[in-house]
Amino acid sequence: MTQDYFLELGKTNTLVIDRLTTPGAYMMAQDGNDVLLPGPYLTNDMKEGDLLEVFVYNDSEDRLVCTTLTPVAKLDEFAFFECVDVAPFGAFMNWGLTKDLLVPNMFQKVPFKVGDKRFLKVVYDEKTHRLVGTEKTASFFEKKVKGLKPAQEVEILIIAKTPLGYKCIVEGKYEGLIYHNEIFENINIGDEKKAFIKTIRKDGNIDLNLRKAGTKKSGSSADKVLELIEQNGGSMPYNYKSDAELLKNVFGLSKKEFKRSLTTLVDASKIEVKDTGIYLKG
Repeated sequence: MTQDYFLELGKTNTLVIDRLTTPGAYMMAQDGNDVLLPGPYLTNDMKEGDLLEVFVYNDSEDRLVCTTLTPVAKLDEFAFFECVDVAPFGAFMNWGLTKDLLVPNMFQKVPFKVGDKRFLKVVYDEKTHRLVGTEKTASFFEKKVKGLKPAQEVEILIIAKTPLGYKCIVEGKYEGLIYHNEIFENINIGDEKKAFIKTIRKDGNIDLNLRKAGTKKSGSSADKVLELIEQNGGSMPYNYKSDAELLKNVFGLSKKEFKRSLTTLVDASKIEVKDTGIYLKG
């Protein structure tokens, strides 16, 4: 069987065990380059000639190494990372590997703190020839949408909350938005979900719905409030007097829309409103 195996930094490589040594196994690519798989990643059943899938990256001394571990994200992929350390020149993020991912200061929007969770893209830094993370991701989204159409189901990652709605990554490469008044479930930054394309705009951005067109409870604000109450065990600690900003954050509705929705649901005998909150009836 003939198949090409090449060494690619930041990606999963299929390589052959060329030789077993004290430090570990040297994994060979067809182009003649090899890379060390350190001993801790070897198992007793591995032998010379075996093909393994390994992730290739630079160790702390900038030498090429590989691992059988899976990183939080590979080269050119987006993901949320947690900051585990900071230094004068940048921040270190948990990469799921023995080495953390560096985010240089120039690639940060605001200074990082230990414990921060940030949305990053793994990129190749031409100056240092290293894999690094960058928080400045806007320029990396593709603007020419290919192979997608309205009503199609897509994979999304929720990355930020905006005044209009929740910003998403669509299929790992496009920018999308779900409007607040079209959200009928609890969502959080970092959630991975399936969604449906509503509109593909001329600027390449995509408007999304979490429900397929025509799905029950996909329209009114009252339906949205009712579904959120159901999802929260039949009660929520809000009423006509609740703070407008709080209502906007929780329900994605203005206070006027929220009050109107409560009245609609009360008139339909679906809920009752008390000083302590709103409750399902029956």
